[in-house]
Amino acid sequence: MSRTGTLYIDKNSPIHKIDGSVKFLLLLVWTASVFLFNDFRVFLTFFIVGMGLLHIAKIPFKSIKPLFIFIVMFTIMNSLFLIVITPEYGSTLTGTTTPILTIKGVTLSTETIWFALTLSMKYLAIFPIMMLFIFTTHPSKFASSLNKIGVSYKVAYAINIALRYIPDVRDEFKNIMHAQEARGVAFRKEDANIITRLKNYNTILFPLVLSSLNRVEVVSNAMDLRGFGHKSKRTWYSSQKYSSIDFITLILMGLMLVVSIYLKIYVLKGFWYPFN
Repeated sequence: MSRTGTLYIDKNSPIHKIDGSVKFLLLLVWTASVFLFNDFRVFLTFFIVGMGLLHIAKIPFKSIKPLFIFIVMFTIMNSLFLIVITPEYGSTLTGTTTPILTIKGVTLSTETIWFALTLSMKYLAIFPIMMLFIFTTHPSKFASSLNKIGVSYKVAYAINIALRYIPDVRDEFKNIMHAQEARGVAFRKEDANIITRLKNYNTILFPLVLSSLNRVEVVSNAMDLRGFGHKSKRTWYSSQKYSSIDFITLILMGLMLVVSIYLKIYVLKGFWYPFN
């Protein structure tokens, strides 16, 4: 976390020089392009390119490691849930069935396992660009750039506060967890099994929600006392004009979207299963 109280990491890289609104559009176009497909190869390509962009932005892996672990755990749990609820869905997509095991008349197929892996890769494909946006975009500059393209300054300021609040939630989560550990609640793998640890995380959720609501009320009262929202327009201390790198990024985004749509319509139309 930077000294600004956000997840923004100040580095001298081409990614940092891109305007915040352009990076936000990149995030939207990237996500839309990923969700057009149901193809593991495409998702792997997006993931590799995204990790390459993180490397260009000079974002150290230790900064994104906690979020990366969270995303990986989420995708694993989501895949397991998918396999349990719809063990034959992959066979429906491919039209073939390669059974692995059968329990009480329900067959788990290789096709469903592959579909679960493909879905997990889809989430991972979005992860790098999300990290790129969070760690290379200064909240104040992003808010001003949103207002510059026509977004209400109230909405832009709300997004600014939300981005600044992410580290606070993380720190509050750690404080509550340490307090619960002092009371004997187990969160470490050497103290309890994974099922017990997952249940114990419920003891963090309720205090975290109450703390978040309290922070929202404090910020809201402070903004009301300062007359925020009274004027229809406002000026910004942090603002910048679009540069050549912004226009180049917009052109590349347009090309990416056009190529993605073309591939979806004419080449990669359905679910890719390599073992047919």
